[in-house]
Parts: sequence; structure tokens; C-alpha cells
Amino acid sequence: MIGDRWGVTDEEVALRFGCDDLVPRPVLAAWRGVTVAAPAEHVWPWVGQIRVAPYSYDWIDNLGRRSPRALLDLPAPEVGEPFTRAAGRPTGEVVAVDEGRELTGRILGALMSYRLVPQPDGSTRLLLKVVMGRGRAFAPFVAVGDLVMARRQLLTFKELAEQA
Repeated sequence: MIGDRWGVTDEEVALRFGCDDLVPRPVLAAWRGVTVAAPAEHVWPWVGQIRVAPYSYDWIDNLGRRSPRALLDLPAPEVGEPFTRAAGRPTGEVVAVDEGRELTGRILGALMSYRLVPQPDGSTRLLLKVVMGRGRAFAPFVAVGDLVMARRQLLTFKELAEQA
């Protein structure tokens, strides 16, 4: 499918993510990835901070409100709390947390898992898998739209974590 992969290897696509347990036969599966020149413990707080802002194109999905550029003193993510905020309102739900390793949330009919994979050189692979269980006719459009938005989000997390 067009837009189903960006920045990931075949080995990373073959990994099992938390969202796979929740949507066993997806009509959409899309993977994104970026290498962050920072250890996983510097990347994880930014991933967890998705709970307060989308970190993508703020002018589109956050009504022009800038996602915070400093870490907030947030508690660890918990299952059942809002997954993110868009347009200033809580949206989605955190459905699984593997502290420091993977965060899975549900938003707008999709499930997404953010996975941190520490690398031998001290960097971190930040991976994202997005799946949908319904909406086959919309899947190609969602994949392309998500590619644009998720790419910006992961590059923003990369930039912020590397500045730390």
C-alpha cells in the first residue's frame, strides 16, 4: 500500500508491536521509524508527552497551538487516560504501556504503538506502527495522511530528544 512504510527496515516491520495484539487482522498496517542520537531514557519522556500535544503540524491538528518544546513534569502514562490532545481537547485513550519501551494508544479508529529500540552506539530507534481493523476503503488515504503527520511527529521527537 502507498505510504505504508517510512524509515523502517524489513526487520523492524517484522517485529511484533502492542497494537498487533489488539487488531489481529488489520485492513491497514503502516510503519514509521527514525534514529534518534540519544539514549532511550531521553526519548521516552517525549513519547509520553504525546498525552499533552500532537507534536506534528500544530497548525493542522492543534489549531495553531505549539506543542511544548520543554519536558513537563508528567507522571508515567497509564492505561485509560487520554492518549493525546488535539485542538486543545483530550482525545483517544492509552491502551497499553510498557514503561520506557512501548506506548500504545487508540485514536480515531486506529491503534498505534510507539516502540523504543536502544542501539549499540547509544542511539535509539523510535518506531511507530499504526493499524486499523475496519475501513478498508479509507485505508490508503489514512496511510498517506498518517505518513505526512507521523513523519513530522517523529522528526519533532528526534529533534527535541537530541537537544536534551
